[in-house]
Amino acid sequence: MAAQCSHATLACYKTLLRKSQKAPSSPEAKLLQRWENRGQAKIAVQVRSEDELLELMGIARSLGLTAEVIQDAGRTQIEAGSMTVLGVGPAPKSLVDKVTGHLKLL
Repeated sequence: MAAQCSHATLACYKTLLRKSQKAPSSPEAKLLQRWENRGQAKIAVQVRSEDELLELMGIARSLGLTAEVIQDAGRTQIEAGSMTVLGVGPAPKSLVDKVTGHLKLL
């Protein structure tokens, strides 16, 4: 579980990093710098299904948030291709809460 969450964090970070490198003064660059300077907050919550994961990804992206789904490589006990984690953000807490605020903490 920790490895999957780490993959999601890194995927979201890399997405924002690519965008910020194209435009160093962009909102993405400022958001990434703020996240790095403030401790890189991460919250883990749970969903019931892959369908719910995809629905939340759609909501996050409709709000303009970075959202990356992780699919397992199948090297352990999880079937290859299974969607395991959705990374959302970094983003302001108020926006992330619109996507995940109703979910139980993991």
